[in-house]
Order: sequence, then C-alpha cells, then structure tokens
Amino acid sequence: MPTNLFPLDSSKKFTDQEKIGHNRWHPDIPAAVTVRPGESLRIDCREWFDGAIVNDDSADDIRDAPLDTVHVLSGPFAVEGAEPGDLLVVDILDVGPIPQEDSGPLAGQGWGYTGIFARKNGGSFLVDQFPDAYKAIWDFSGQTATSRHVPEVSFTGIVHPGLMGTAPSADLLARWNAREGALIDTEPDRVPPLALRPLPKDAILGEVNSSDVDRVAGEAARTAPGRENGGNQDIKNLTKGSRIFYPVFVPGGNLSLGDLHFSQGDGEITFCGAIEMGGFIDLRLDVLKGGMETYGVGENTIFMPGNTDPRYSEWLAFSGVSVTLDDTQRYLDSQLAYQRACLHAIDYLTKFGYSPEQAYLLLGAAPIEGRFSGVVDIPNSCATVYLPTAIFDFDVRPGPGGPHQIDPGIGAPHSAF
Repeated sequence: MPTNLFPLDSSKKFTDQEKIGHNRWHPDIPAAVTVRPGESLRIDCREWFDGAIVNDDSADDIRDAPLDTVHVLSGPFAVEGAEPGDLLVVDILDVGPIPQEDSGPLAGQGWGYTGIFARKNGGSFLVDQFPDAYKAIWDFSGQTATSRHVPEVSFTGIVHPGLMGTAPSADLLARWNAREGALIDTEPDRVPPLALRPLPKDAILGEVNSSDVDRVAGEAARTAPGRENGGNQDIKNLTKGSRIFYPVFVPGGNLSLGDLHFSQGDGEITFCGAIEMGGFIDLRLDVLKGGMETYGVGENTIFMPGNTDPRYSEWLAFSGVSVTLDDTQRYLDSQLAYQRACLHAIDYLTKFGYSPEQAYLLLGAAPIEGRFSGVVDIPNSCATVYLPTAIFDFDVRPGPGGPHQIDPGIGAPHSAF
C-alpha cells in the first residue's frame, strides 16, 4: 500500500486536521506535499460537505447544505520538476470509501447519500420539475449499493473522484473570473445563479501566508464547475485503472482532489447526484515534459478510462428531443434533449410504483449511460439515457404482465419550503 501522505482524522473537521487543504482555486495556495516523479501515494478525502449531511430520513440537511464551503479538497500535491507546459500524468491505482474501522459517523463509512438540491440552493438539472430538496441514503456492502429510500434496486458502484485538477496560473484565473463574471452580469439576480463569483466568506486556503489571505480569498475561484485545469468534471469513468493527463500551469503542477463518489449516473443530474462519500485514493504521479504542445492538449484534460467498471449487458434506453414540455421547438438543443430523455425515464419508472423523486434520485446515483445520439438533424437534437436492467430486483422491461409494483418503503426524504 502506498504511504498515506495526506491523512485525515474522521472525527475532526477539515480545518482541524494536521494538514489543511483548500476549497478554492488559486496559484498562490502552496503545495501541502511534494513528491518525486513516478512516486505513488495514498490520499484521504473528506466528503464534499465535510460531514454536514447525516444518515437519517430527513432532507433538511440537503435543503440547508452550506454550498459556500465546498469542495473541501486534499492537496495541493506538487511533483518535482513539473513546469508550465508539461503534462501531469495521474494513474488511479485504487479508490474506495472510508474504512469501516475508522471512527466517526461520516458518509463513506459504510454509507453515502444522493441529494436533489432545492432551487434556492443551487438547483439541479431538472430544477423546474423538482424545485425542492430530497435525499436518499445508500448502504455499501463490498462494491454494492442499496437504499432504504429507493427500494428493490442494487448495483455495483463505479467509485471515482468527482473533482481532480491542477492549479491555474494567475492569467488563467483572471480569465475564469472575467468570463464567469460577464455571464453573471447578464442576469445578476437569477436563482439559481448563472455562475459563482469569488467569495472570501468560508474560503479555506491551505497554508497561504497570512499577509496574502485577504487578496487570495478575493481572487480565488470557486470549485463548482470543471474548467481547463480539470476540476469538478464529475466523470464517472475516472475510476481505478484510469490514467489522466492534466495540463500544468504552475511550477509543480499542484494537483488537488476530492468529492469522492461511490457511484454516479452520467451527468450527475440531481447536482448532488452521485453517491457522495469520504474515502481514500491511491495515485501515481509523473511528468511528461513539454506534453501540452507535443500532443496539442492545450487547456484541457484527456484520459484513458480504467477497465474495472461493472459490465452490464442489457439496457432499457429512453430518448428525448429538443422540444420543451410546453411544445416549443428549440434548435439542436442537446441539453434540453437530455433533460427530456431523463424525464421520460422518470415517467416510466413511476409506473412501477416509484415516486418521481425516487426515480430521479436513482438516475443520479446508478451507473446509467447518457449519450448525445444525434446533433445534426435540424431542428431536433436527440439524447438518450441507458438504464441497466440488471440493477432492479424485478423485470423492468415492458411485457404482457404489466409493470411490477414495488413496495415503496420509506420513500425519499423530502423537505418543502
């Protein structure tokens, strides 16, 4: 097992740890750990809300989740000799939940959660249809997840980090803030907002010099979106065995990561849509000198997915096109087409006794496949959602006997405003 170079005590908050990470992006956040090229290491990661979500049957904690505090990231990790223009080569050797023997009732220690975010706290992909907060708790048994809130399903998790990326340069950070600020200015009072400005409140900045804290906090970018450095891309296939190539913008690269997921459907459509957990990840870090120019990677990431995903052989697929629910035609709107495909899948699952909220939570957590299937046939884009049939304890396919009716159990915890 690689040496744990970023250990976390499960009984303590993120800011009370021996090594303190960060929850904003800025080039002046110094490396917490420096490793040699080719070195392997273990890293502990907190659940993205640092223990704010609990294992119960209420969604009040999702409704009131402290969005300004996320994501709590482990790192940064510098690699000796890495310079701007290089590629940082990251191999995921292993990843998993907090070991059961660790103390503290935290997500990852045998359980995790999926949440639908309320409109006023960030919303979700289907916020107009699901404006309120809901939550499902998932129990882990080995690699399998089940939930008392979404009955008669079980599936193998594709465990992965939702967020991993390198530090931006000062110029790249300024570009982020300028373009996202310009977007916000087009509709500054929108709920949920179009983007998130730098927010000094609740900023965690690692070991930044005390004299620089106010400046860095005022400039540092929020971690919510994925950007040129990777970041919060929520790619479910970045699991064990994956190799990722990250652009290097600052000396050392300064890789940071967190937001571990036990499982996730493509798109993480409920926003808090994966099965969120705390856990560990083993990495090997190396440097490809001059790799950005040599391979034309520029300001983006490329990756080779691992081969440890569960293999489902039968799927039930739902399609959607770029027409709104009120029958308004949109031109090649693939985002809308994927929303419609998701809504069709939700409507279908309600015929088996699931509530719309239970079906939505399932699509966010289970390893569904989402695809843009047609993007050239004007005016309709076509998107599809592939639902693996083997995750259900019953036959979910259409048939002569009609839909099986589930025992709804406790249902999805809900908090109305």
